[in-house]
Order: sequence, then structure tokens, then C-alpha cells
Amino acid sequence: MGADIGGGADAGAGLGPWAGAELCAGMGLGAGADLCTDVSLSAGADPCTDVSLGASADLRVGVGVRDRHGGRRGWRGLRGRPSLGALRAVTRRLVGLDSTGGGATAVPLARAVVRAVPEATADPAALAGAESDRLAVLAELCEVIGWILFDAGHHGAAHRMNARALALAELCGDRWTARLTLLNDSMLLTHAGHPRAALAAAARARGPRPLPPRVAALILIREAHATAMLGARREPVDLMARADSLFLDGGSRHDPAWAWWLDERELTGHRGWVAARLRDFDRAVPLLRRAATAPGDPSYRHLFSAHLLAALTGAGAWSDAERLVVDLAPRAADLGSARTTESLRGTARRLLHGPGRVPSSVRDAAVFLLESLAPPPSRRP
Repeated sequence: MGADIGGGADAGAGLGPWAGAELCAGMGLGAGADLCTDVSLSAGADPCTDVSLGASADLRVGVGVRDRHGGRRGWRGLRGRPSLGALRAVTRRLVGLDSTGGGATAVPLARAVVRAVPEATADPAALAGAESDRLAVLAELCEVIGWILFDAGHHGAAHRMNARALALAELCGDRWTARLTLLNDSMLLTHAGHPRAALAAAARARGPRPLPPRVAALILIREAHATAMLGARREPVDLMARADSLFLDGGSRHDPAWAWWLDERELTGHRGWVAARLRDFDRAVPLLRRAATAPGDPSYRHLFSAHLLAALTGAGAWSDAERLVVDLAPRAADLGSARTTESLRGTARRLLHGPGRVPSSVRDAAVFLLESLAPPPSRRP
């Protein structure tokens, strides 16, 4: 995830003639093509007016909300019609919170921003007359909030916010933010069990024109995950090999600012994750271990540790799995990524209740892990 903070509308390589195209059927974002018919991530809320961010926190503008450690995460300067500088600053703050603490850490500020900035929930059609720079900054803000909601486990709200970000990006021709939003939604759709819709989102992100290598590699990674979930064996491996080759081509002056997200560690982690989806644990384990143990990570990369645990248990590497649980459990309550905790919780439950003979010490470790994890997110953030 990343955002082109402070960037304007991009008139570069196109994605085709979008006109408010819908991310999900019935979402009412215009007359464009329906990307994911029959995909249901939540009850039928209007993405333009209901982003399901709840009302439990103190959202008075300039007052702020307290995080679980007692620190203030509110944002001053979002009174009335915020300036572009204020919107860019709060977007940077949201990215920083997500990178250091995970999506759950950033949700209170995201909730406050949505309440404080009417444009974040207005019908995109009503903003059609706004200046393109403003629409581009709003699109970035909505893209970042969509990512945060996904990482925090609020999939329906994330999907709706992605639809808003895409509609706003299309209004101003900001194709890079549109691409990033589609890539985010492709990951969300795969995670939610809709691989065909995920492939459709990735295909739209590709568009008709050649892309910089890093961006093209990200699309291939999304396609590899989705095709693996659909049961393909050879295609995901080929897609990841192509992504690896493109990554080795290096950066490009045409890269969007968010292309930083794909570095060697990220690529290694996804190579291992895709191999694990294919149950090629001999290949998955060393790749995921390398990604999980590399220094200097954004918080959401703890996800690779969770997938490493799943791969170790799939391989029957019980001693290594037990040691990893002992390492992870003391930190588990502070993981701010619901994707990570969901994966860890699922692995622990399979160890306790799944088929096969699991050593008693590993079952005990699984109980310890379950007791250490934060509870699942509530339905509404």
C-alpha cells in the first residue's frame, strides 16, 4: 500500500474509458462496467454515504481520539472545507500509523477524518465540478482509508471506500491512484474468497498500454494469488517468475510514488505465500522465513510471519512451528493487522481441531497463541 501524497491528477498511461465504473454491483457509482457482479462483502450500504465507520469515538474536529496507548491521534485543521495541505498531511499521518501499527491503529483517525470531511462521503457525482487537484487528493485519502479498513478486517467498508476512491480518481483522470485502488481491491477480493473478481480488478489495473516494470509486477502478483486460489498449478508459478523478472529490471522514472511498496522483501514474501497456496511447502518456508526475518518492516509485513507459521505446520515442521509460536505469542496482542491475526488464529485452530496427529507440545503452543491474540474486529469499525 502506498499513496502518491501531494500528487495531482495523472494524465499518463490510461486504463480505458472509465466513467465512474462500479467496483461492485448495485453500488451506484455511475454508468461504467460492473467489475465484480455477485460479490457480496457486506449488506447493501451506499458507498457514497455509508462507509460504516461507526460513531463510538469523540469525533469533534480538532479534539481527536485516543489510541489504546493513550496517545492522541486526532487531526487539527480539518474544519469546514479543509485545504489541500491539510488533506495531504492527514493522509500522510494515516499512512504512517498504518505502517507502524497496522490498520487497526489507524482506524480511529480514519473514522474521525470521514466524519470531519464531508467530501469523503459525498456522492462523487456532486463533486464533478471540483478542481482536479482537489479530487486527486480526495481520491488518495479514500484509497488510503480503504487499505486501512481492509488491513483492520472491515472488508465491506473497505470495498465501499475503494469504490469511492476509484470514482473520485476517474473524475479527475488520476489513473495511478485508480490503479492502486484496483490493486488493493484485488487483494481484498482474493482474501475474501472471490478470486475471479480479483482477477477482473487486476486486469483493469493493467489497462491497454505498457506499464513500468514495478507496476506490472504488482499486477502479476495479484493474478498469481487469484489463480492459485482457483486451483491452477503452473500458472501462478509462471506469473510469479514473470513478476520476479520485471522486478529485476529495476525502477523507472515512470514509476508512481507508491511503487516503493514492491521491494525485494515484499516480492520474496509473496513468492513464498503463493508457493504455500500451492502447498509447495519446501519452497514456501525458506522464502517466507527470509521475508519474515528481514529488518526494517512496515507493520503489515508481520503477515509473512503468520503465513510462515501456516507453511511450517503444513510441512509438519513441528519444532520450528513451536519455536515461532513462542516468538510470536508475546507480541500477538499488539498486532494491528487483522489479516495477520486472522491467519494466526486460523492456523492455531487447525492445529487444535484439524485432522492429523499434532504433537501435544504444539497443541499447547496453539492454545497459548489463541489466548494471546487480540479479539476479532467488531462488524463496524
